[in-house]
Amino acid sequence: MEATADPTLLEEVLVVPRRAYFQFPGLQVLQRPGWSQLLAPSLRQGGFNEVSLAVLDPAVADEVIDATVDQYRRQGVRFRWAVGPDSRPPDLAERLERRGLVRTWVQGMALRLEGWRPASLPPGLRVEEAVDPEGVERFVRLMARGWEVDPGPLLEVHRHLPTRGPGRPRVFIALRDGVPAGGASYQPFPGSAYLLGGVVLPEHRRSGVYRALVSARLSDAWGRGLRLATSQALEGTSAPLLARWGFFPVCRFPVFRG
Repeated sequence: MEATADPTLLEEVLVVPRRAYFQFPGLQVLQRPGWSQLLAPSLRQGGFNEVSLAVLDPAVADEVIDATVDQYRRQGVRFRWAVGPDSRPPDLAERLERRGLVRTWVQGMALRLEGWRPASLPPGLRVEEAVDPEGVERFVRLMARGWEVDPGPLLEVHRHLPTRGPGRPRVFIALRDGVPAGGASYQPFPGSAYLLGGVVLPEHRRSGVYRALVSARLSDAWGRGLRLATSQALEGTSAPLLARWGFFPVCRFPVFRG
């Protein structure tokens, strides 16, 4: 695990995104000093099921890990466990791997928006914000198709997505020749815009859709007075693209999936 020495950047990239969720029926938010966890039994195929911080005494770490993994497995849900640079004990990643969890690598990245310029879109491509229930439903169905999951539970959850207020999640749909091609969102925080996962449907990849979705979110964040964008990007997919567009690494850590 690697991390920058800049504590402000590390806070915005690693710590602040732990608050990137909205409340809905059934969501359990389990937080205490040294621990941050979400449990959403209705979302069995993933989403809002994660441990984002675990600072454990080595003497009881195995007991806590087993209880937590069993909690998710008894619910029959997919989940993720992020082992950031502030996690403990130092061998937490190895302990999780011994439980059969699969490791992927994530880069915590940032972009200072001063001097940033929106991307030029190819002909026929535009991005619009989903600002009403119908738009949110279209967004959810698109994301479910891209993730190859049942849209039903996601639709039920997103009926509780806040649609008012300056801190509400911002949801965007990319249309290519009028056809929904991809979707993405971001969570505005007081000091930064946290880019959440995006989807581009297979038939629309390599056509500028993902870059358009990044550009739309950055433009919206700039317009709201935010001057820093952050992301926790998978090394094998979005991280190289974000780096090409000016994002720089702040930290690197494994995320385990079960």
